[in-house]
Amino acid sequence: MSQTTVLALVGSLRAASVNRQVAETAVSVAPEGVEVIIFDGLGDVPFYNEDIDGAAPIPAVEALREAAGRADALLLVTPEYNGTVPAVLKNAIDWISRPYGSGAVQGKPVAVISASPSVNGGRWAHEDTRKTARIAGGNVLEDVTLAIGRTGEKFADGHPKENLEVAEQVAGVVISLADATRQLVDA
Repeated sequence: MSQTTVLALVGSLRAASVNRQVAETAVSVAPEGVEVIIFDGLGDVPFYNEDIDGAAPIPAVEALREAAGRADALLLVTPEYNGTVPAVLKNAIDWISRPYGSGAVQGKPVAVISASPSVNGGRWAHEDTRKTARIAGGNVLEDVTLAIGRTGEKFADGHPKENLEVAEQVAGVVISLADATRQLVDA
């Protein structure tokens, strides 16, 4: 496999969110042979409802499923809302997990990065996102975890990619996803 494609889903819809910036960092630090693509349409995806799934085409859902289907791996970047994963990210996972057992997330390497102004870096959301992705059929990389805390202090008015430590940590996550993808192909 010459090119590995990683689809990043961001759990914050705010254009200037730190989590969006962490995903942008993943794009900028991806090594040669790895492309990280941020999916921008999560705000247009309706809440999962089996009654509308398959009843008529829903362009936002089709775009999400197609992007996830084309990707070799998934990077889920999440803030922590009220101690757990934001609804927009959980909803995206629900849509790409269907049909159950053969959804676009099935068997794909998945890694989670959380970022929060709190000291714990959104660890509860991080854990819940990993659990949700695993149950949805993703191959969550057990030894790859990154929870970035104190984002207000750490980044101030800068971008996460300007923080050498964070940029290196994010690059490590992307490299781990690419390695896991290659291992699947070689198996």
